[in-house]
Amino acid sequence: MPADGSYHIRVEPIAKRIRAFVDDVAIADSTRTLMMWESGRLCLYYFPIDDVRTDLLSASGTVVPSAHKGDATYYSVTVGERMIDDAAWRYLAPAAGTPEVAGYIAFHWKYMDHWFEEDEEVFVHARNPYHRIDVVPSSRRVEVIVDGKTVADTKNAMFLFETSLPPRYYIPKEDIRFELLQPSKLQTGCTYKGPTSAYWSATGSHRPLAWCYETPWPEVAKIAGRVAFFNERADAIRVDGVTQSKPLTPWS
Repeated sequence: MPADGSYHIRVEPIAKRIRAFVDDVAIADSTRTLMMWESGRLCLYYFPIDDVRTDLLSASGTVVPSAHKGDATYYSVTVGERMIDDAAWRYLAPAAGTPEVAGYIAFHWKYMDHWFEEDEEVFVHARNPYHRIDVVPSSRRVEVIVDGKTVADTKNAMFLFETSLPPRYYIPKEDIRFELLQPSKLQTGCTYKGPTSAYWSATGSHRPLAWCYETPWPEVAKIAGRVAFFNERADAIRVDGVTQSKPLTPWS
């Protein structure tokens, strides 16, 4: 957490119906969910206790203190013969200055089998309603330099602008020299764009450098089948001859 006084925490009501499942059992199902934003963390859903299957919860004995929120009391979830330890938590007596969440409970995203917003399944983590992605075509020349060689050169890229992240340049495959790349076994997913279909690294390297979404979510369909490169890991990415900065991100 930030130690310079920049720590922030807030909650807002979410109008969507939110559901969390273990197997085919809805552990939580609510149209009164709160979303919590906290410095240094992904946003989280907090469900009213009345909208949670508390009959499937049992106190695990785990208590985790937080200087900002108070003591988190943890619960295990049991469905049939399956028990998931420390899958949920709540703040019985939130610390002063913390939003009023005493009557709410949160669940570890990865411990639930399925999450839904209304009838659409959501993957990886909760969607931030203030997160925005714009995908626009550009005729500006984009060059990607790796190990001193031009791996990609195009005037037909899709520029993807995403909140809090550097621009990404999605390049047609025909404008990429794949003989300078090697396939990677890495697979990831993005709650806003979908599951990746392929990754590549530079020849002789195991560090992922480029990726592709063959079937992205409809909201970003324009990047389908195109390849983007990490600005952080290429020697250089140039746009109209101008070398782009190498941002400090989790992928640096």
